[in-house]
Amino acid sequence: MRLLSLTLAVTSVLLTSPTAGAATASAGPGCTSSVPYVSGEGGYDTYRIPATVTTYRGTVLAFAEGRRGGAGDTGDIDVVLRRSPDGGCTWGPLTVVAAGDGDTRGNPAPVVDPRTGAVVLLTSYNSGKVTEAQIMRGEVTPAQSRRVFVQRSRDDGRHFTAPREITPQVKHPSWRWYATGPGHATALTRGPYAGRLVVPANHSAAPPAGSPDTGQEPRHYGAHALLSDDGGRTWRPGFVDDSYDGTDNANESTAAQLPDGRVYFNARDQHGTSTGNRLDSHSGDGGESLDRPYTVQPTLNDVPVVQGSVLQLPGRGAPLLFSGPSVPTARRAMAVWRSTDGGATFTKALTLSEQPAAYSDLVPLGRKTVGILYETGVRGTYETIEFRRLAADAF
Repeated sequence: MRLLSLTLAVTSVLLTSPTAGAATASAGPGCTSSVPYVSGEGGYDTYRIPATVTTYRGTVLAFAEGRRGGAGDTGDIDVVLRRSPDGGCTWGPLTVVAAGDGDTRGNPAPVVDPRTGAVVLLTSYNSGKVTEAQIMRGEVTPAQSRRVFVQRSRDDGRHFTAPREITPQVKHPSWRWYATGPGHATALTRGPYAGRLVVPANHSAAPPAGSPDTGQEPRHYGAHALLSDDGGRTWRPGFVDDSYDGTDNANESTAAQLPDGRVYFNARDQHGTSTGNRLDSHSGDGGESLDRPYTVQPTLNDVPVVQGSVLQLPGRGAPLLFSGPSVPTARRAMAVWRSTDGGATFTKALTLSEQPAAYSDLVPLGRKTVGILYETGVRGTYETIEFRRLAADAF
C-alpha cells in the first residue's frame, strides 16, 4: 500500500502542479513528464544517481543506481537501465547493466561514441562492506577500494558487455576515493580533438607525509578528466586538479563542448572555504589541461552542495544549460539556468517545481526539446526519478 500511495501521490502532483502544466515546461506534441523509477519498486529500496543519453537511433537511455538495502551510498548496489523509444514518454522494462552482487557499482557516466554510435558506459566500484570515509582514510585494500570499469553497447542499449576494469590506466596510485561523473559524459564533435570521449571524474588524494590529516577532509578532493581517442577501448587521465588547499574542493563534475570547440567543466564544491557551491573552468585542448584553475561560479550561488549537469544546445547562438536545485541550503526546487557566453555567467531560466530535488542530468531530444532526468519526490528527495520534457525555445 505504501508503494501504491506513493505512486498515486507523485502522479497527482505531476498532473496538478502549475509548473508541470506551464507553457515553458511543455514540449509540444507528446508527454510533459514520466517517472521511470519509483523507489521501493522492482526489488530496490531506493533509486538514485540518474544519467541519460540519447542514442543515434533516438532512444533515450535512463541509467540509475538501484540500491537494494537502503538509500545509503554503499552496500549492494546495481547499475540499472530503462529505455524509451518515444522521447521519454514511456519506458521499457528495467534491466541490470552492472550487478553489484553484494558490492557497490554506480556513478554511471554514459556517452555515445560519435564514430560508431556505440554507447560507452563508465562506472565506479567498491566493496559493499566499506564506506567512502574508510576509503578516504586509506583503511581498505586495493581490491576493496574504488575501481573503474567500462562497458559498451552496439545494439542501442539493449545489451552491454561485461564490465572491463581500467583502474590501472586512470587512477593514480596515491589516490583513494574515485568517482566517474555521475551523469552523461561528452563526445567531442568539432575541432582537432573530434571523436575524443571526455569523462569528468573526481578523486581524493592521500595527505602528504607528516600531515595531521587522515585523508577524509574535503580539502583532499580534486577533479580530473578521463580521455579516450579510440572509442573507449583505451583510457588515460587528462587534466588533474590537485590544489588540495581547502579553498575550492572540486568534486562531482560535468562537461560540455562549446560551439568554439572548448570544453566547459562545472564541478560541485565540497565545502570549500570560498563563497559558493559551484566551480568551473574551460579546456582549450580537449580536456588535457585546464585554461585556469577551478574557481567559484558566482552566478550559480543559489545551487546547494550537490551534483549538477551541463548541456550545450545545438544551433548558432544556442545557450549552454545547467541544471540543479535552486535553494542554497536545501536540496529542492529543481531549476535550469542558461548561459549565452560560454559559461562565464548564468541566468535562471526555469524552475520545474518547488518540491525536494537533488541529482539531475540533461539530455538533447532533437533540436526542439530537452530532457531532464532528476531525483525528486513529494515528501522526500529520493522517492522517484522523474523525466521531464522541456521546450528548447524556453531557454
